[in-house]
Amino acid sequence: MRNPLHAHEIGSRIKALNQKLDEISKRGGSFNFIKLEAYQNQKTTNPPAVNRKTNPLLERSSVVGEKIEDDTRALVHMLLMESGDKSDSIMVFAIVGVGGIGKTTLSKKVFNDEAIQDKFTTKIWLSVTQEFSEVELLQTAITSANGNLPGPGGWSQDKALLVPALANAIRDKKIFLVLDDMWGINEWTNLLKAPFSHSAPGSRVLITSRHEAIARGMKAVHPYHHVDKLEPEDAWSLLKKQVLTTEKTEPAVDMLKDIGLQIIEKCDGLPLAIKVMGGLLCQKDKERRDWEKVLHDSIWSVSRMPEELNHAIYLRYEDLSPCLKQCFLHFSLKPKRISFTHVQFVGMWIGEGFVHGDSDKLEELGNEYHKELILRNLIEPDPLYSSQTICHMHDVVRSFAQFLTRDEALVGHSGEILNSKLSLPKFLRFSVETKGGQSDEFEWRCLQEQKSLRSITIIGNFKIQSGDSLMSFSSLRTLHIESANFAALTESLYQLKHLRYLTLQNCNDINSLPEDIHKIKFLQHLGLEGCRSLVKLPDSIVKLEELRFLDLDDTCVNSMPRGFCALTNLRELYGFPAYVDGDWCSLEELGPLSHLVHLGLKGLENVAVTSSALKAMLVAKVHLTLMKLHCTNTLDNNRRVPSEKEQGIIEEVFDELYPPSCIENINIQGYFGHQLPRWMMSTATSPLKSLRFLTMHELVCCTQLPDGLCLLPCLELLAVDRAPAIKRVGPEFVQSPDHRHHPSSQMTTSFPRLHQMKLNALVQWEDWVWEEEVQAMPLLDELSIVRCNLRCIPPALHPMQGL
Repeated sequence: MRNPLHAHEIGSRIKALNQKLDEISKRGGSFNFIKLEAYQNQKTTNPPAVNRKTNPLLERSSVVGEKIEDDTRALVHMLLMESGDKSDSIMVFAIVGVGGIGKTTLSKKVFNDEAIQDKFTTKIWLSVTQEFSEVELLQTAITSANGNLPGPGGWSQDKALLVPALANAIRDKKIFLVLDDMWGINEWTNLLKAPFSHSAPGSRVLITSRHEAIARGMKAVHPYHHVDKLEPEDAWSLLKKQVLTTEKTEPAVDMLKDIGLQIIEKCDGLPLAIKVMGGLLCQKDKERRDWEKVLHDSIWSVSRMPEELNHAIYLRYEDLSPCLKQCFLHFSLKPKRISFTHVQFVGMWIGEGFVHGDSDKLEELGNEYHKELILRNLIEPDPLYSSQTICHMHDVVRSFAQFLTRDEALVGHSGEILNSKLSLPKFLRFSVETKGGQSDEFEWRCLQEQKSLRSITIIGNFKIQSGDSLMSFSSLRTLHIESANFAALTESLYQLKHLRYLTLQNCNDINSLPEDIHKIKFLQHLGLEGCRSLVKLPDSIVKLEELRFLDLDDTCVNSMPRGFCALTNLRELYGFPAYVDGDWCSLEELGPLSHLVHLGLKGLENVAVTSSALKAMLVAKVHLTLMKLHCTNTLDNNRRVPSEKEQGIIEEVFDELYPPSCIENINIQGYFGHQLPRWMMSTATSPLKSLRFLTMHELVCCTQLPDGLCLLPCLELLAVDRAPAIKRVGPEFVQSPDHRHHPSSQMTTSFPRLHQMKLNALVQWEDWVWEEEVQAMPLLDELSIVRCNLRCIPPALHPMQGL
């Protein structure tokens, strides 16, 4: 600062910045920004907090259906059961579920149950909420226990006096305590746990919370009780109770049931949302046009959403870390009817800079963010997919998130409408699902003026005209194009200097990528899945040193450029083709890629020399958790049975593709060896002690299942699909030969963690030999045997429960 010119320059820049902030403040009045500070101020102003406090009085109009009665009986039964552990005088039970789903109503039902009243000396209801006051909680607890409040006139605010007073009030009494709407564990561990430890044995605590982590932190009895969404009929009963004014109006309301069920569907079975909508419909005439108006009205946007529901969602949002808030808002930009995998979301979040931490663990951190959003009930796993791969966001939550981002993000479904909205300046993110019709087609040139865009997502076809390019989007970081013709724009990809994430999925007009793709030097994620016309990658792809993800599944790429081993940052690689050129094999390029976590190989029938497979060094990849080994499907193509020589070669190749001991998921497809790889056998030198999922498809020539699987301590799923040569499954499948010939004094359980076994299209399989004394599969809860000629199920499987 000794240089006066430098000091003057800094001062001028600060002055200009202050002027800009003043201008922004003035302009802010012209925008209808959501007043987030209004919610934050509610923490310091009591009235809103008071409104959120609950009490044990049950509103009968909130109780519908037999499900809540069943849940009440189950919880009461758990609470009244005698504990076998005499060391603790008080046990904690938990009700967990998304906000507005009915946790408080259920806990009120339990609190007022006759059996509870008869069993416990004293019942205490404490509404905790995020804005709880320690002094107020203690005072309420003392009063509920008929204790004496300390201090002159009982007005003491001193916790040092209130805590002992509470302990005295409940001493040696059998207490039932409900802690409703808990957001943390401090109010229990640091405030209430000590005084309640003086209650009599058999005392119980019931908490309600939106987060399983709270239940775990309070050491609640497992499993926790999860409140399910209302079934349509129960939801309709609740809506009717809110709408009906007299019995005379019931026939008129019943005539509107079809519209009511559609409104309920938008409420996603959440009792709070249904009651809010019922309150709105109560003000309308019992006419179809009025109810249809509500169904299609902008009431579903947050700006007009009732405060009670809006606030409930906001509390969940406000509790997120800054990084999670960005990820949550970004998730809401996904077109509603389109499914993205968690891998795609994590790639986008990393590309946008939302994931902060060790660069070696960005994907791991991103996956944790995704799981956290699920745990907080902000996104919901699709039950059709395993491992929470696909998630969706409920309409009400989506509306809230899109409202927060409305001035920087544009999301839509109709091309014509979006074309007009894009005349507004300076969006940062754009997402559209087009219908592809000529009259409704989105025009690429309408995006050209949006030069500040950081993210573009387009699902479906759009109109490209001569002269259109990507030149305008110098700030773009993520580009996701799906099921569209995009080849005309690929030549200008190199202009996206800051691009981190690029997915061109199911873009079947693309047969090649430009040779200058290496100019996108910051590219981390490249997804080309389903581009079936794509036959070759440019040689310059080996210069993308920052690349962490590459997906070539369902493409026709059958060769790889030499030097691919330079991409040492790769974490996930799918559809990598085994390709031989003279003495060189593409598998050799995998050797130096030591950071791989997921790896998918295809075309392994092309490998003729086992040393090439050995050079892939799979066993040395200490981070590898998923491995796919695919050969071309001979059953569906030329139907020629491979020769013995070919079978021998593929057996040797697979033997050398020995996975590391940390592998968790293996998928094998099209394998035509006579025997499965030796690393699946009981004689394996390094057992797959971490393997959880094993799926095998199209085992053309394989005649027996491996004898080493029964020893794997973590195997949860075993699936075999189309193995026409297997005629018999012998005793070695459930007990390895070593254990059979040298039985130890202590019998070990085979398949100790197996939950699912699926055997399909083993068309010649007739016999399954299982010796009676062998103990196996104690946790098996799903056994599927389809399109097999098995004569009978082994007797040892019949007693298993849950099958």
